Amino acid sequence: MARTFGRRELIRGLGIGLVAAPFVDLLARPRSSRAAGGGTATRLVVFFSPNGTVPAHWTPGGGEADFTFAPGSILEPLEEIRDQLTIVSGLDFFGADNHEGGMAAMLTAKGAVGHESGGMSLDQYVAKELAAPTRFASLELGVQTSAWGGNNQTRMSYSAPGQFVTPDDDPAHVYSRLFGDFVGGDDAAAKIKARRARVVDLLVDEAGDLRRRLGAEERPKLDAHLEALAQVEQGLAGGGLGCALPDAPAALSPYDNSAFPDVGKVQMDLLATALACDMTRVASIQWSHTVSPMVPSWLGISDGHHSLSHIDDSNVAGVANFVAAERWFAEQFAYFVGKLAATPEPGGDGTMLDNTLVLWAKEMGDSRAHVCKGVPFVLAGGAGGYLSPGRHLSFPGESHGKLLVSICQAMGLTNESFGDPAYGTGPLSGLSA
Repeated sequence: MARTFGRRELIRGLGIGLVAAPFVDLLARPRSSRAAGGGTATRLVVFFSPNGTVPAHWTPGGGEADFTFAPGSILEPLEEIRDQLTIVSGLDFFGADNHEGGMAAMLTAKGAVGHESGGMSLDQYVAKELAAPTRFASLELGVQTSAWGGNNQTRMSYSAPGQFVTPDDDPAHVYSRLFGDFVGGDDAAAKIKARRARVVDLLVDEAGDLRRRLGAEERPKLDAHLEALAQVEQGLAGGGLGCALPDAPAALSPYDNSAFPDVGKVQMDLLATALACDMTRVASIQWSHTVSPMVPSWLGISDGHHSLSHIDDSNVAGVANFVAAERWFAEQFAYFVGKLAATPEPGGDGTMLDNTLVLWAKEMGDSRAHVCKGVPFVLAGGAGGYLSPGRHLSFPGESHGKLLVSICQAMGLTNESFGDPAYGTGPLSGLSA
């Protein structure tokens, strides 16, 4: 039986939902909890690396604004982007402990049905509340996250309590999802462009009738979308994407340990391009998972990352290997942040990083103690003016749920709690600019 497509589904299938789709249900769409005014981020990206850390080798020295990275320390590779960072120390995951508990609580703060965030993870909650008219509400990319299947150890994103959102570990599949419509030569691209242009024309024809049915409060929204739609038409005339179509990635085996760095780099490149093309405004890249058996062999290390994370100080060489592995993750974070900093803001001033919040998250604090206390976070970007980067802030004993509230508010949302409100409400004092 032939399938019937609704207009909104057709628009999204043609890949122009990023601007056109809001016309289709402007009257029926529920009001979101977006805050009014400026000083908010356009995009949110979560960057995860596993198995906690060693605080003595992670925590910067110095004060809030004059913090320093010690030579050989884990965060030293971030020196070149130091002025784009907000480093947060001392937060606790209340009600969570050990690897599995930390992984489940990291982005949910132990939320459940009935709580303001409904048990969703930060990324999924923000994507739902933003309801951005993009092709993808959110993108979840992974690097060797699913060899053990989907469980509390391997998943950090939740659409509801106990409902995992699975990262895509295969760069070839990610490329196909993002850019498959544009692969196939000039003829294929021309056909897609013509189909999209016909849908744009249809929406413009209907906009006048829709405007007469809207109230005074909603009409400016439609006018803004009409202006954006004109920009889409110009983009279609110029070639469709409005951003560079990347080459297809080389063949990689997603679960070959030695391919871990190459898979991760391709995933970061694809994610940065998807953001530049406004295919999504909420995304994550998850490097493996808690209790990760990944072996950083490309660093000349033969032990698995999880084993390294539990080596005590009496094994000086072993600790040095773990620090080296952690520094490598810091280098990957710096690479991704650097790509955003080098990309002009599409249609605006400054760079993409100026209007993005990138969160580097971990599921534990001290890896040797198996605790979710003193868990470190690194934020990068200006978040549209919400953050004043170049600071190291310490919040000893505070709930990390307050950080998640702050990030929601950086995205323009108005919720005052995230996760279980029994552990604290409101944002982190002093984090915003």
